[in-house]
Amino acid sequence: MKSILLIGLGRFGRHIAANLSQLGHEVMAVDQVEERVNGVLPFVTNAQIGDSTNEDFLRSLGVRNFDVCIVAIANDFQNSLETTSLLKELGAKMVVSRAARDVQAKFLLRNGADEVIYPEKQMAKWAAIRYSADHILDYMELDGEHAMFEVQVPENWVGRTVGQLDIRKKYAVNIIGLRRSEKLSLSISPETAFEEEDTLLVLGRYRDLQKCFKI
Repeated sequence: MKSILLIGLGRFGRHIAANLSQLGHEVMAVDQVEERVNGVLPFVTNAQIGDSTNEDFLRSLGVRNFDVCIVAIANDFQNSLETTSLLKELGAKMVVSRAARDVQAKFLLRNGADEVIYPEKQMAKWAAIRYSADHILDYMELDGEHAMFEVQVPENWVGRTVGQLDIRKKYAVNIIGLRRSEKLSLSISPETAFEEEDTLLVLGRYRDLQKCFKI
């Protein structure tokens, strides 16, 4: 369990609050708008109404005591940048800030952010990959080169085994899981044979995955 300071309670911030709550973390939520603060009370340990660009207010939160500080402010990059900078100046251990564009990310990283997240950019990329191919069911980016896909078993793989296909040697793609009848198995061996309704979790470089599954 971690203690997390979440600043900015728009749609993105509310979703973060709800998911952190499900994961069992302690969350302090902050926003200038009372209605937004009240909206996340069921999900968070504590919440305060306040201006995160006010150094005295931010200091009063004890930012040094949080494992992670997330700046999820949307539609006001100046406030996001000032908040990020103040958090680091006040001794925050880890600052993660939201960006909408690459230029914003550069400023945030130069002014205190340890990491930057792009919710819109990442969702756009996910949607483009997910819906541009009928057999891609899910997708997770690991870094600039690598990703993990959940894919339907190609028709010409049905009835064949992992060893027979040998896609690791041919494409440098690793099969790390198989989902069958809603059950996920991570015990993959060369003798594992594929059935028509199976889906696979596969890991590799984008270009290798694209080549292997004709994406």
